[in-house]
Amino acid sequence: MAHSKSQLAGLLSGLDLGSSVAEQDNLLETARVETSVFGDLMRDRVDLVPGTKGSGKSALYRIFVDFLARALLDSRKVIIAHGVQSQGDSVFLAFKDHFDKLDEDEFVMFWCIYLVSLGNEQFVKQPRFSELLKPCVSEIEAFKRACAQCRIPEIKSQRSLRDVLGWVLAVLKAWRPKLKYRLPKDAGEFECDLFGAVSDGTWQTQTQGDNQLLPRYFSDVKYTLEAILAKANLSLWLMIDRLDEIFPRRSNVETLALRGLLRTMRVFESPRMRVKVFLRDDILDEIVASGDGFTTLTHVTARQSDTLQWSVEQILTMIVKRLFAYAPLQTYLAVDMDKLDANREYQAEAFYKVFPPKVHTGKNQSPTLQWIYNHTADGQGVVTPRDVIDLLTRAKQCQQDEFSSDPLGKSEWVIGSAAIHYGLTELSKKKRSTLLQAEFPHLWPHIRKFLGGKTEYGESSIKEMFGKNWAEVTEDLISIGFLTKSTRPGKSTYRIPFVYRDGLELTQGRKD
Repeated sequence: MAHSKSQLAGLLSGLDLGSSVAEQDNLLETARVETSVFGDLMRDRVDLVPGTKGSGKSALYRIFVDFLARALLDSRKVIIAHGVQSQGDSVFLAFKDHFDKLDEDEFVMFWCIYLVSLGNEQFVKQPRFSELLKPCVSEIEAFKRACAQCRIPEIKSQRSLRDVLGWVLAVLKAWRPKLKYRLPKDAGEFECDLFGAVSDGTWQTQTQGDNQLLPRYFSDVKYTLEAILAKANLSLWLMIDRLDEIFPRRSNVETLALRGLLRTMRVFESPRMRVKVFLRDDILDEIVASGDGFTTLTHVTARQSDTLQWSVEQILTMIVKRLFAYAPLQTYLAVDMDKLDANREYQAEAFYKVFPPKVHTGKNQSPTLQWIYNHTADGQGVVTPRDVIDLLTRAKQCQQDEFSSDPLGKSEWVIGSAAIHYGLTELSKKKRSTLLQAEFPHLWPHIRKFLGGKTEYGESSIKEMFGKNWAEVTEDLISIGFLTKSTRPGKSTYRIPFVYRDGLELTQGRKD
């Protein structure tokens, strides 16, 4: 079908594919794709959700916090409280000097107080839950008394995240007062933990996993909060996201803080209360590998979801939902929205009303959908919604500009092959700056050596490029998805995925 270029230019000017950043995505609910991880969260089967950057962790978090909270309360009696929103990132950084002084055990205490504060601020004190909490007057009073005994103050008014963090850290300091004593004649100094030395039962002395360093009264706080939930016949999910942005990346404080959070998940483990954490899989791997083992991890991973991954069919669903959320395009191409929601074959049919059958002509070339999927995959084969949305948004802008500058004549496709190519090039440039350089600065000096080079390398050229540490360097580059390794008898080949090639100005070919 041939389309008027001027008419397509008008359609494309109004088409919004949403944002690749979840917090700015106005189509998140409309174009929701219900993956297996979504289903597991809905059924309360998982608490830890790992995924690569851009895989949809924050989108999933936002769907539950912003769009499903009311439905979960009505259908499942679940209250959702949430922490670490994007606007709070700078607030966490404002307390950097305080966090730098905490050890891992103290971070467990920090997260315990912080999570209780979320439950208190967003559940117990929330006016919208007052009717549900009417039968719980005595339980709420018991909870307040337990907080007071644990030195958590009663704050009657609603507080900002900065206020909450400020008093959480103040409570933590009160929990662990230490006395420093400087020896005479500059002979040094020693530190005495005042609570650790006393025998009045203020601190637990028995070993009970991650509870062993918490004040004895904190178990009363948790118990009384659970009693409120039980009396009201409710459950509480405490959801935490954006953890890759609140502590300096690859720093000791990030490791201690996030290991402390994973340990805290076990402290709060109960049928009435769950901590649900959304975390990048590479960060999870780093913090688990650090230190002297992680005995708590087996309990955490027992309720860990599969790593968020997207099949080509799920990417198709996401694309067509976003395209045809725009009513003028839906009407213009006569797309049946009921069939689009229910039928995968019809989704493909609708997709190819917008895009050409293939990006490149030729018998062995992939269909356009598969081409987009293959060319946005990293070296691990991971395709993220963020990258696909970025590619298609750039392609849409390119095609709109072309039709606007040359509005005469017809076009067979709404968005054609040249625009899709442009979208990939722009995505690749963005991946270079926002991922390779920004997220992996420690590996960028190695990656930079590929600039202007070939797309494939033999083992001898890799050895020449990286010297005696070549095996360690290539293993690191494979682990972040920058390289793929294929091995044939007596020969290994290292290939750079399509998604990075234009950004690094590579030319097709192999260097042996």
